Amino acid sequence: MFDAREKIALFIDGANLYAAAKALAFDIDYKKLLVEFQSKGYLMRAYYYTALSEDQEYSSIRPLIDWLDYNGYTVVTKPTKEFFDAAGRRKVKGNMDIELAVHVMEVAEHVDHVVLFSGDGDFRSLVEAVQRKGRKVSVVSTLSTQPPMIADELRRQADHFIDLVSLQNRIGRDPSERAHRSAERQHASGGNFDDEFDDEI
Repeated sequence: MFDAREKIALFIDGANLYAAAKALAFDIDYKKLLVEFQSKGYLMRAYYYTALSEDQEYSSIRPLIDWLDYNGYTVVTKPTKEFFDAAGRRKVKGNMDIELAVHVMEVAEHVDHVVLFSGDGDFRSLVEAVQRKGRKVSVVSTLSTQPPMIADELRRQADHFIDLVSLQNRIGRDPSERAHRSAERQHASGGNFDDEFDDEI
């Protein structure tokens, strides 16, 4: 699937990957994820996409974003938009698909292998466009949930499908480490730290 001589770029749909990992009941260690793909070839770039709510003083995902920014990831964010639907229900929209697609098309000129972390079927035509440029595309998501997190049309279009379950032992965070870090933080903050942070990493 991978060739050691290949130039690789990772494109991570943050919300989609988080939902898939949560459905599989494990936390991703993003340092291990980088190491895993650095071992597959020459990792040129790792992009992480997520929308952020501006009106929240503290967002549980901000510590993750800061960490990724300092540790080898190119983080792409934009503010979420709030609106009310026809029934008057408040909705929050934060789709990063266009940003991700534009970057994939730009970077495809300089790499051999694009790895897309998303199960979103909307990316099928993007994968096809990259393949027309002679590039390989692997998609990382999961079939191991009910319903599967990956759209069938995206899986069929990709050159390779990598089930997140098969990476769990290599990129998953050690559960005992999580409990230890959580206890340390609660002790340091007098027990008032918002533990949501861990659920987002």
